[in-house]
This record gives sequence, structure tokens and C-alpha cells, in this order.
Amino acid sequence: MNRFYGHVFGARRPVLVSTKCLLRHLSTSRAAMASKDPDSFYVTQPIFYVNSVPHIGHFYTIVLSDTIKRYAQLQGKRTKLSAGTDEHGLKIQQAAEKAGKEPLAFCTKYSDKFRALQSASNAQDIDYIRTTDPKHFKAVEHFWNTLVERGHIYKGEHSGWYAVSDEAYYTESQIEERVDEKTGERRKYAIESGQPVEWVSEVNYKFRLSEFRDRLVQWIESNPDVVYPEIRRNEVLGWLRSGLEDLSISRPRSRLQWGIPVPGDSDHTIYVWVDALVNYATADGYPWASGPTFFPPDVQVVGKDIVRFHAVYWPALLMAAGLPLPRRILAHAHWTMGSQKMSKSKGNVVDPFEVIERYGIDPIRYFMIRNGGIANDGDYSSEEVVVRYKKDLVGQLANLASRCLSDRLGADFGSFAKIASRQQASADKRDLELRDTLAALPDKVKQQFDKSEFGRGLGYIFDALAVANKHISDNEPWRLVKNKEDRESQARLQVVLFYSLEAVRIAAIMLQPVMPDKAGLLLDHLNTAKQDRDWPKAQFGSGWTDFSSVSAAIEKPKESVSQLFPKLA
Repeated sequence: MNRFYGHVFGARRPVLVSTKCLLRHLSTSRAAMASKDPDSFYVTQPIFYVNSVPHIGHFYTIVLSDTIKRYAQLQGKRTKLSAGTDEHGLKIQQAAEKAGKEPLAFCTKYSDKFRALQSASNAQDIDYIRTTDPKHFKAVEHFWNTLVERGHIYKGEHSGWYAVSDEAYYTESQIEERVDEKTGERRKYAIESGQPVEWVSEVNYKFRLSEFRDRLVQWIESNPDVVYPEIRRNEVLGWLRSGLEDLSISRPRSRLQWGIPVPGDSDHTIYVWVDALVNYATADGYPWASGPTFFPPDVQVVGKDIVRFHAVYWPALLMAAGLPLPRRILAHAHWTMGSQKMSKSKGNVVDPFEVIERYGIDPIRYFMIRNGGIANDGDYSSEEVVVRYKKDLVGQLANLASRCLSDRLGADFGSFAKIASRQQASADKRDLELRDTLAALPDKVKQQFDKSEFGRGLGYIFDALAVANKHISDNEPWRLVKNKEDRESQARLQVVLFYSLEAVRIAAIMLQPVMPDKAGLLLDHLNTAKQDRDWPKAQFGSGWTDFSSVSAAIEKPKESVSQLFPKLA
């Protein structure tokens, strides 16, 4: 057999590695580097840890990632959304022991709860991964062997401050000493997460993370939006510039049995974060024979507390494995209540299933995206949910649509295409503000949606609806309709109704990623054909052109517009 010499596992002398292994690795690398379809768009959620039930933060991550995916679909992309549960590690092993259950049964119980939340959130067409799935074991083992074959793993002694809750080691500069509020004792804690740490010394396998510092800095500096928002980008660059130590990527099997064994060394278990991060490739069929379909991810949605793992460890591991890097890491902020961190001990934890039941899925999706934070934490309150529901959804959106779609006013959809054409060329001074607002709206919203700043984009949409509501109040179509014999009044009536319903139509198209069901029903009421609901049709006047040929094909919703957002109990 042909052989080549390479330094593997940090050996002091060359170690023989088979040519067969090298060729297999090269084949996989070539397949992985093949360009994916430019029309494909891959969004990932972080896989959730199954040591507890879902909370409002999980719900926000789900809705945000689903909104990003649906927005890409509106632009004609072929999309993929991955999600799932992270089921290995010492924390899970200990939690299962405490509950008196086998680890897999314990994980299944909580994984099912997270899967149910995905469904309740109306996050559709998800590739759901469990790290206990056999296909994931295969992917992780292949990834590990690839790192070995490329010389990026070695065995050595590792000592450091370890946080069980974070499944992570911290350096001296990353910990602080303070008093435990419960016991009054002085303890050391991780500054980043606030979790207690303990000193651990053990022999394990290590990844040559330090060798990738300069490449990581160059990657981030060359791609200004690859880590977003800017505050997280600066945070990551700060970590990198302060230096990187090699990363411990295994744990002794004697201490951690619940995990994937290191290939060829059953005395060690693969570090849970290496195991977990590979899920993003597993979901797209890694290891690939002929190249990925969606990988690398176009947007990876994560919480700000795990940005180090996704913006430092993950890209470094991909570089080491010869795989393409994610195009964007979106690290969103957290949720508070009364500006305080949510916790069971404070009694301020929000059950996502409960709020979905109370407000309906689309209204609560709207609140979460409108009020949720990307750079800064969002603050949850039932009172604010109600304000958004009544002021925005009922007062601005549904009220405008309801007034204009009443049979008494008699909106003539068939005339709107000609009206739109005339208004684009020349508008009455009474309509100029609204026309210009609606004409500029899609580009303004797109600039924010492209950055995943959906809250800001929604603000622009509802500002425009406020202008539309003022326009209809100023022009009083209910008075114009009374002058049935006056042709000028009747012509003006249809212009006023066109502007109001055009505002609703444009808003509904752009609201589809956030409120897919309610926005779809609004478009049904406007007789908007299914093929006329993508993003380009949000341009002023573009949605009425083919009305006459498709009007009979749209089934009118059974519920009236006024019933879209019923009175809250």
C-alpha cells in the first residue's frame, strides 16, 4: 500500500497514514467546495439543549429564523431551514441521572417538546436534527477523521476553568471571583455566561485553534457583515486579537459517557460543541459524495451567548476541514421582563405555548419580531403585546382594510390597474404624500430586512399605514359614495379606495414572512393571485395588472377582515 508521512495527533515523529484515507478526504473536500446553486438559501437555528423545557427565547429564535427563510422565499430563493436538539454532554448526563431516566429517553421527552414548539410557531419545512441520530454519528466521525488526516488534532494534557453548564473551558482572563448569592461563599464564575467554574486537569485531544487566529481575523475584516450586529463583530475581533489557545475537543470517557466516542479511542468522548456544530452539515447530507445542496449556511441564527462557538470555533473547524464558511452569523439579543433577566427563581419566565394560545400565532410572531432585539435585549410584557395588537394590527392594518372593503363603498378592483398607471404618472396633490410613501416603502423595508433588522422594517410598514389611515380620513370616501350621480365624485372615490387598498396590499406582501397566515388572508380579500405575492409585486401599482384574468380563481375568505384580529379575552 502506498503511504505518506504526516504529523497526526501531535506525534513527535512522522506517523504513517494510508493513501486511501487521504484520497477519501480529498474526494470529500472537492465535493464540499463545489459551488452550491446560487438560488438556494440555507438558514440554520442553533440546536436547543434538552435539559429543560422551551422558553420565550427559544420561540424568538424559531420565529426569527423562519421569518428569514420566508423572506428569502419571497425573493424567489429555494430554501432550507434546519433545527433540532443538542442531546449529548455532561450536563445532559447529570440531568438524566437526577431524573432517574436513561439519557436517550430523557432527551426524547424534551426533544419532542422543542419539535412541538417548531410546529406551534408555524415554522415550516424544517430539517429537524437530533444529535443522537445515527446519521449524525456518521457525520461527526467523518468530520473528526478529516481533522485528524489534515493534522489539526493532537493529544495532550489540558488544564483550565471548566463550566459544566456551558460545556466549556475558560482562561484566567475570562473568569472572575465573586460571592455566591445563595451560600455566601466566594466562587469563580465565567464572565461571559455568569456560570460557576471549577478547575479541571485531564489528558484529552486538542484542536490547533491557535493556528487559525489570523485567518479568522482576515475573514471577518474582509466580510464586514459576516458577524452581525456590529457589537458582536467587535466582540469576536476582540477575542481573536487577544490571542487564541488550542481547544480541548474531547473528554475522558470515565467522566463523560453520554456522547460520541472518539474514533479509534474509546477512552475519550468527542466534545459536545464539536458534535453539535457539525449538525449544520449533517442537515444537508454531509459527508457529501457529489457536493452539498445548500451548505454553507447563508444565515446562522444564534443567541448572543453562543457567538464564540459559532463565530470562532465553528469557522476555524471548517477551515481546518477544508469546508466553506457560513456567509452570515446573526447573533441576536435576549429577552428580559421589566428589564430583568428571566429566570424560574424570579417567577418571570414566559411559556411560549401559553402566549401562542392567548394571542394567536401571527399576532405573537409580529410582537416578537417587532419588539425583539438584535443588538439590544427585547423586553417582554403582556401589556405591550396588547398595545401592539390593538394599535398596530387592529387599529392600523385591519381597520384600514375593513373600512375600504365594505360593500357600501363599492371598491372597483377592476379599475385599479388603470388608476395605478395614471397615479404613477401624475398624482393629485391630495395623494402625493401617500403615493410617494408607498413608492419608497419596499426599498426602505428591504434595506432593513436584508440585514435581518425586521423590527425596523415593520416600523416603516406601519408608519406608511398610518399615512394611509390619515389619507382616507382626510378624503372621506363615505361622503363621496353618497354622490352617486356625480361622475367626478365617483371617480375620486375609486382613487381614494385604490390608495387605501394599495397600502394594505403592499403591506400584506411584506408582512408575509412575519405573519404568513393573516397576511395571506388579507391578500385573499384583495383578490391577489398567488403568483402576485412575491417581493417584486410590492412595488407601487404592480399588483392589479392581471386582476381581470384571475379574479374568479381567488376564493373569498369566509371570515371578514374585521374578524382577522378578534377582540382579546
